[in-house]
Amino acid sequence: MKHRYLPMTEQDQQEMLDTIGVSSLEDLFKDIPEEIRFKGDLPVSPGLNEYALTTHLSELAAKNANTDQYASFLGAGIYDHHIPSVINHVVSRSEFYTAYTPYQPEISQGELQAIFEFQSYICELTGMAVANASMYDGATALAEAGSLASAATKRKQLLVSSTVHPEARQVVRTYAKGLGLDVVEVPSANGVTNLAELAEAVSDQTAAVLVQSPNFFGAIEDLAAIGDLIHASKGLMVVSTNPISLGILEAPGKLGADIVVGDAQPLGISSSLGGPTCGFFAVSQDHMRRMPGRIVGQTVDRNGKRGFVLTLQAREQHIRREKATSNICSNQALLALCASVYLSVMGKQGMVEVGQLNLQKSHYAARRLGSISGVSMPFTSPYFNEFVIKLPEGTRVAEVNAKLLQKGILGGYDLGRAYSELEGHMLIAVTERRTKEQIDQFAQALEGCI
Repeated sequence: MKHRYLPMTEQDQQEMLDTIGVSSLEDLFKDIPEEIRFKGDLPVSPGLNEYALTTHLSELAAKNANTDQYASFLGAGIYDHHIPSVINHVVSRSEFYTAYTPYQPEISQGELQAIFEFQSYICELTGMAVANASMYDGATALAEAGSLASAATKRKQLLVSSTVHPEARQVVRTYAKGLGLDVVEVPSANGVTNLAELAEAVSDQTAAVLVQSPNFFGAIEDLAAIGDLIHASKGLMVVSTNPISLGILEAPGKLGADIVVGDAQPLGISSSLGGPTCGFFAVSQDHMRRMPGRIVGQTVDRNGKRGFVLTLQAREQHIRREKATSNICSNQALLALCASVYLSVMGKQGMVEVGQLNLQKSHYAARRLGSISGVSMPFTSPYFNEFVIKLPEGTRVAEVNAKLLQKGILGGYDLGRAYSELEGHMLIAVTERRTKEQIDQFAQALEGCI
């Protein structure tokens, strides 16, 4: 067996065979019956040398419609925000990108401090008392929040708004099936949760209501009203939020949220064609010990020097693991560091300004697109940096997006994929990276495609 890129000689191979006590590579497979062994060549292309392979992979990568060469109006969970150059300089340091789970926290002080700063930032953004060291992504964070709510209230029903990201709702249902929870979906009205339907659905069996604000349609939910409804039955309110919006919107913790989760991707994390991202998870003081994952705390040593410790790690790998709050056993430390650097670079005023830019540019785009003949705005609810437009009757969003792509534009999300009643509707995302010229070009191109 020859390995084109691995420096293994025939002598190396023979020494390995001698060590394990076999005479040839064939002996490794002798327990597999001849009749089921694969014969002939694999259906793959011929081998390439290193230079040819690099060239081939570069050609494949060039086929991707990246957001540096295309103006992106596609959001729906992954957003094209500005990433300050300092972030990659920091996270590319080998001390960070080679770090793993701090099993020996006393010698992982740098990593622990970075996580502690992330937790502190998340608490300040969300208005909550405690945040954990991060989650895999926003969808699993939402599902874990439902699990926490059920354990805390000893109830089995979760109410999930239909305005929550469709994929996040699917993850919630997957978690719920294993935990024996009943997931009930609450319909929407005018692009936000239908409060009348929610009021009817809430009962003494409801552990929590799970909402997203700004929601999947970009609309801002009435969190205070939703909180009053669920708290009246002694249930919990779980809020999934876009952290960029918290620069200008009231923190969910100040509006009655018991658990606040979300995806930190907008905070300096590359879209990377869909991931990985980083989830955040914050709770009120009462629920701290039920949180999944781990919490890093700050303390002092016997000499009075500041240090960091793993204050809480309710994980399945430790003793009494059958009583663990979750099977989450790691966190997105490197991507959480991206978020921490982003927040430290932006500062409070920077977060306000970027939030305002997202708000103002999206509203300009909505006015511009709404003025196109045949295009309408189906919802009137307040929104942040995403909004929904309805294309002329009979227009296929996929076909429109294909034409836009040819013009160097990534169009909006086809809502008909997730909501049958919204066939012909497009979800548009406008971030601070979009210029007035790009928005005008998008409106002109869209008009020519419908």
